Amino acid sequence: MTTQAPHEAREPRETTVHTILETAREQVLHRGEALTEAQLIEILELPDDAIPEALQLAHEVRLKHCGEDVEVEGIISIKTGGCPEDCHFCSQSGLFDSPVRGVWLDIPELVKAAKETAATGATEFCIVAAVRGPDIKLMNQIKFAIDRINEAVDINIACSLGMLTQRQVDQLADWGVHRYNHNLETARSYFPEVVTTHSYEERLETCAMVKAAGMELCCGALIGMGESVAQRAELAAQLAALEPHEVPLNFLNPRPGTPLENQGIMDGKDALRAIAAFRLAMPRTVLRYAGGRELTLGDLGTREGLLGGINAVIVGNYLTTLGRPANADLNLLVELNMPIKEFQKSL
Repeated sequence: MTTQAPHEAREPRETTVHTILETAREQVLHRGEALTEAQLIEILELPDDAIPEALQLAHEVRLKHCGEDVEVEGIISIKTGGCPEDCHFCSQSGLFDSPVRGVWLDIPELVKAAKETAATGATEFCIVAAVRGPDIKLMNQIKFAIDRINEAVDINIACSLGMLTQRQVDQLADWGVHRYNHNLETARSYFPEVVTTHSYEERLETCAMVKAAGMELCCGALIGMGESVAQRAELAAQLAALEPHEVPLNFLNPRPGTPLENQGIMDGKDALRAIAAFRLAMPRTVLRYAGGRELTLGDLGTREGLLGGINAVIVGNYLTTLGRPANADLNLLVELNMPIKEFQKSL
């Protein structure tokens, strides 16, 4: 057996970290090329003292490739709870002993919520339903809601209604839906650990139809569900390959009664590493703060993420959990001198 000569010893950690970040700077910032899955693992495994530099690089990438505007969105559920799917993180599943019960929101309440969302400066209002996919009744309600909202307020309308048929995709596009949300949630290799009532491929089919119909695709991630660092990188790379217009970045908020209720809160430093990695995986994509950031990151972490690659936020509450007050996020954007994207009707 031979021993390693002193001059062949591994480089000091500082040199390795510097090389990783300088390579990323040249590749993503200057050439506009996304990091590979292997490179994303390196970012996700950076030591704590390298996180600020990684976030600074991600912020520079965001400014160069996306601009300085921050997009603000509000979401509301037209149908909450009672979903037949078994997504292990979701308290809206009718298969779990969760405190969330099925509730329908009437159209006047929906219009009122759209007006309130627009009043915050938001440019996007997303109508969400906890379903596997919409039936005829729900599609008719969505059409009626879209017409009433358009009569009352100028705001882009998005929808998140589960898996769609081609006919439903075409209808939503014809009705002027600006963006459709359908999250991958986790990496293909980890998906069976989180969902068993439908497949990863079914989600991808809906995403492909949405893009082909000309709607913007919003396709997000939920991290902190017990996936490995490698699977986190895998998810970022798979989202990048899908080329969505927007990626909402959620952090697990363990809900009572769900299979993941005892998973625990993701470490804030790991969340910040993920923010930097997802930006370096998708330099031109809208990367939106979504659910769970209040618990995972708190006020300081929220600020760091906005200076680390995030360029969109959901304001107010989420579907079944409380978010930060809208004014808190809007005031923070003003404090950070981040202009809110102006409304542009694009139906």
